[in-house]
Amino acid sequence: MDARLNIFTSPTAGKFVKHLFGAGKVLAESTLPARTQELVKLRASQINGCGYCTDMHFKDAVAAGEEPTRLNLVAAWREATVFTEAERAALEVTEEGTRLADAAGGVSDEVWANAAKHYDEEQLAALVAAIALINTWNRINVIIRNPAGDYQPGQFG
Repeated sequence: MDARLNIFTSPTAGKFVKHLFGAGKVLAESTLPARTQELVKLRASQINGCGYCTDMHFKDAVAAGEEPTRLNLVAAWREATVFTEAERAALEVTEEGTRLADAAGGVSDEVWANAAKHYDEEQLAALVAAIALINTWNRINVIIRNPAGDYQPGQFG
């Protein structure tokens, strides 16, 4: 299976994704924990059915020392005991922020208030940006049908 479009050889797409990579670097430098960021990326990618990003973020998280058991339970985080309360709050914001069409009003005040108990304003800003960025990447990869499975940890960084 081949992708419909090579985003690295298209001048327009290439310029666009260059900015997305830059946004990713800003998030990597933020105070939002890297482990939380990977959980957020993985969960949004699962919801959006993005095999490429699901594969990438699982592999990158394992390479960074994350436990595969935790990653395998991300889709069932509500029933899992392996996540901190802060991570659970971030995952809940991720779900509501990713499923905008399903949740009239977007992220609820209750979900936001819970996240604000665990993260300061800068971390919340990074969380919102991380959710927006991974949803953008998911949409690109799903639209162009970028195949999953061949990603190597650190391939783009």
